[in-house]
Amino acid sequence: MFERTVLDNGLRIVTSPMPHTKSVSVMLLVGTGSRYETVEEMGVSHFLEHMLFKGTSRRPLPQQISEAIEGVGGVLNASTDRELTVYWCKVPEQHFTVALDLLVDMLRESLLKPDDLEKERDVVVEELAMTNDFPTDRVAVILDELIWPNQPIGRDVGGTKESVQGITKEMMVNYLSRQYVPSNVVVSVAGAVTHDEVTRLVEGHLGSWEGARPSPWFPSENGQTEPRVGLEHRQLEQAHLSLGLEAYSAFHPDRYVLDLLSIILGEGMSSRLFVALREEQGLSYDIGSGVQHLLDTGAFIVSAGVDPSKLAQAVTSIMEQLSKVKEGVSAEELAKAKEVAKGRMLLGLEDSRRVASFNGAQELLMDRVLTVDEVLEQVDAITADDIQRVARDVLVEKALNLAVVGPVEDEGALKELLRLP
Repeated sequence: MFERTVLDNGLRIVTSPMPHTKSVSVMLLVGTGSRYETVEEMGVSHFLEHMLFKGTSRRPLPQQISEAIEGVGGVLNASTDRELTVYWCKVPEQHFTVALDLLVDMLRESLLKPDDLEKERDVVVEELAMTNDFPTDRVAVILDELIWPNQPIGRDVGGTKESVQGITKEMMVNYLSRQYVPSNVVVSVAGAVTHDEVTRLVEGHLGSWEGARPSPWFPSENGQTEPRVGLEHRQLEQAHLSLGLEAYSAFHPDRYVLDLLSIILGEGMSSRLFVALREEQGLSYDIGSGVQHLLDTGAFIVSAGVDPSKLAQAVTSIMEQLSKVKEGVSAEELAKAKEVAKGRMLLGLEDSRRVASFNGAQELLMDRVLTVDEVLEQVDAITADDIQRVARDVLVEKALNLAVVGPVEDEGALKELLRLP
């Protein structure tokens, strides 16, 4: 499934040869994100990601960076989250060396020109404004603030307009030198390429990169003792809600049990929440659940959009389904959830980019890579008793958090609906 090499400076290389494909996906994953930032640095991880596309010593113009990949039919992009910043491209197999060279160039030789920084600052502010205009995005930010209040993990990954305006080039350079170090980087490659070839090229590019120790992330804190509600009044056609509870980290032994619980409750048109709220009651066009697994915490989340006049009914119905699942699940439900989880994983890993991400993220965040077979084995071992036990552990009243964006103002009335046995 994969091969792994660690260079002398601590940089890790993980590859998955896929000789049947005609593509190669290359990822440079950096162990940094918004939960590594101080208050003054809010948004610097995301801002820096933008800046690495603005020009390097060998490719001083942004279009020279994009053309290097787009010009051969490839795709180039990046993303920043709480714990990971990822730069990636997918190209036809014969252009693998170009892709690797470009990503290394961006990572190590970006110019960070003052003029570009000021122009891109405006772009980032516009991106934040765009996100704020989408109620589904905004309600997710509010929910994070409820689950993890007054700490980096609960803040918007992009920061705020004010914090972005305060980021200087010196702050960015210091953050780059502090977090972008070999031991905090994984090069993950999947596709029509061999491990020996990747290792040889990566060592040639990055073997002399001087090692250092990155700053640690800020741990999560949550002393929640009662349900929390956060409202943002907007004149919209719908009330957008997200209900969340703190849950399991990526290292928790029951993380896959929680994944199956989410599938049973709200993933797909045959899930309990979809059948109850859409098919039986007609309360919502779109409703679903999901799980987040982070380094030391996680979350279980239910999201929906409903008519504002039916918000209370929708919340009550969600509470009913969360209560019922604590009573147990049938053998048929469990068997179906297992097949859903396994099928999604197997189908997703037909794509070289998904394989590179699957391997690289595990290596960087967990310092080891579970093979697909190892994950499937854990999923198959889950019992109905496990599902019930985890439901009773996670779905507890005091941990409930409800975020709503829409024409709603009565926080107290909504809080009264947050009741679980």
